[in-house]
Amino acid sequence: MNTVTLTSKFQLDFPQNISETYGLEAGDTFEFIPYNNRIELIPLKPIKKMKGIFRGIDTNIIRENDRI
Repeated sequence: MNTVTLTSKFQLDFPQNISETYGLEAGDTFEFIPYNNRIELIPLKPIKKMKGIFRGIDTNIIRENDRI
């Protein structure tokens, strides 16, 4: 489990493996979303950086016969 500590300046320091895995860089912005008893942290990336994130996804859709 990866843990972080909130500093006296209310800052979080991400573990290196998390930063590398998710491509986080200094200056990235995040949205905090409260959900029940936890906080979800969502990185906000410019749309140009999102290019290719779904490469290889299966786009075939099986439809019911009456929906064709």
